[in-house]
Amino acid sequence: MKKWYAGVLVASLFMLLVLRFMVSNNPMGQGYLSNPFSSNASNPLEWVRATTPPIIQSPVNKSVVISTETMVSSLFAERNISTEERQSLLSWHHLRHLIDKAQELPNGLEAIKQAENAWSSLMFSVEEERLASSNDTSRRRTNEKQCPHFLNRMNATELGNEGFRLRVPCGLTQGSSITIIGIPVGLLGNFRIDLTGEPLPGEPEPPVILHYNVRLHGDKITENPVIVQNTWTLAHDWGEEERCPSPSPEKNKKVDELDQCNKMVGNDDNRARSNISKLNPSRISTSGKYFPFKQGYLSVATLRVGSEGIQMTVDGKHITSFAYRETLEPWLVSEVKISGDLKLISVVASGLPTSEDSDHTTDLESLKSVPLPQEKQLDLFIGVFSTANNFKRRMAVRRTWMQYSAVRSGAVAVRFFVGLHKNQIVNEELWNEARTYGDVQLMPFVDYYNLITWKTLAICIFGTKVHVAKYIMKTDDDAFVRVDEVLASLSRIKAKKGLLYGLINSDSRPHRSTDSKWYISHEEWPEDSYPPWAHGPGYVVSHDIASAVHKKYQDGQLKMFKLEDVAMGIWIADMKKSGTKVHYENEGRVYNEGCKDGYVVAHYQGPREMLCLWQKLQEAKRATCCGDR
Repeated sequence: MKKWYAGVLVASLFMLLVLRFMVSNNPMGQGYLSNPFSSNASNPLEWVRATTPPIIQSPVNKSVVISTETMVSSLFAERNISTEERQSLLSWHHLRHLIDKAQELPNGLEAIKQAENAWSSLMFSVEEERLASSNDTSRRRTNEKQCPHFLNRMNATELGNEGFRLRVPCGLTQGSSITIIGIPVGLLGNFRIDLTGEPLPGEPEPPVILHYNVRLHGDKITENPVIVQNTWTLAHDWGEEERCPSPSPEKNKKVDELDQCNKMVGNDDNRARSNISKLNPSRISTSGKYFPFKQGYLSVATLRVGSEGIQMTVDGKHITSFAYRETLEPWLVSEVKISGDLKLISVVASGLPTSEDSDHTTDLESLKSVPLPQEKQLDLFIGVFSTANNFKRRMAVRRTWMQYSAVRSGAVAVRFFVGLHKNQIVNEELWNEARTYGDVQLMPFVDYYNLITWKTLAICIFGTKVHVAKYIMKTDDDAFVRVDEVLASLSRIKAKKGLLYGLINSDSRPHRSTDSKWYISHEEWPEDSYPPWAHGPGYVVSHDIASAVHKKYQDGQLKMFKLEDVAMGIWIADMKKSGTKVHYENEGRVYNEGCKDGYVVAHYQGPREMLCLWQKLQEAKRATCCGDR
């Protein structure tokens, strides 16, 4: 047994050396190729065993015992970077005391620990590139192409006791999709699809962002076919199962306005099927119910990433929706695993996040941020929330409303506030983007939805301490902002102090249902209602409000609350109690759920919609929406 183990170990080490040699000679494949036997270096789909992994004793997670002093020292130490590169860190050092408040928000300490690892790896990579750049610039150009937009593998085969893995090098983003074409086969025809992330240091298994389990002959709960969806992490084990069809259909909630489980999904007692089309055969029984998968028949299943969750369609019909769970977000996905009784025909991943190659960007100079002189006060500073792999959204913003004359003249400044990613490839691409365009502010924590309030604080700091502005605005990278109309509205209001401008909500209550994305416990907010607040896609505060937020943070008195727009309302309400005269200015033209003609801010706009809105503004000189939006 020991000899066998030693032999495997030696063989494994040898293959690692072979793989390292292959990768070094073909860096394009480095991000997503992990099979050294592949004859095609661009092929990201590898043949792997999908049987139950051996039991591994979990070592002590080294990140747990890292002291806060060590993390702070590593994150905020002086680095050998250029003046150009330092522009992306202008808010960074102002946030060094976040660690003192890290326990106040879910996953706060974990996000800083992960950032310390990510930052150290990124700085090592930057230093390596710097040392190599004097002789060869190919590495930087290669790094800019490590996030492919599209991956596919055709002519797959039966899985049996084996499985396939599709490496997704830069995660998923809204609009990404994974399409799997296959035929359930074998004795049972059961199969599963897992979207997994990167394991943390010291953890034997990666988190499962989505576990999609198709059981054609039922399980211990039912004898009928069923789809089971779930998540898994080392810290929390398996979450609560979501089943389709559901044993409690009355609890069928909506995700992205689609049913958690299509009401038509059920037991097809008659097993009726039309053979008119082999690609999209009907599964509808005489009872009106059907199950989307059946042994021996081809299925085309697509997992699509939405804003609230992941949708599954089969043969063009919506089947299930799965809402994102805490800390398990699509940008974390690094691999698609497929296993079970499935004859796999092909796998296609499309709409993947990828950065634009600046070497081929014809309008590059017009997209770069303009220099901001320290002595000049800005009329407006706009901070944009963005996630590291949302490359396309940021480019769409640069090409559209960041082209307003007020922005290009320097009267208005726009910066993207972006947390680090757990994936080094994404961080490298983000770093290249930041130094190319000069409009990215990196955050010293890994992005999680629960931590967006920290970005709000960073925006207040930038607009009051880095580059002083009369007004500070917060928005999102999927929001189209009419900068000219925001400036005109602020001019009409003439409120220099104590201002909160936006779509004001003066009568809202905390969501107490644990199923809600915006769930708030009594411990987080004991009162029955919130103070007035402005919806997050676009609101403005005056300089004195933002400055007071920063001061409260410095004094250790700023209450952290995970809903950032509500948090700003809470902070302003506290200021009001302390004597600040507050002016709430409601702007009904801020549309937080889409677009309506005459908008000032239109939310949920993808890159194509952004470009369309901008074109309409240039041609018709009117704010009209595109398509159904």
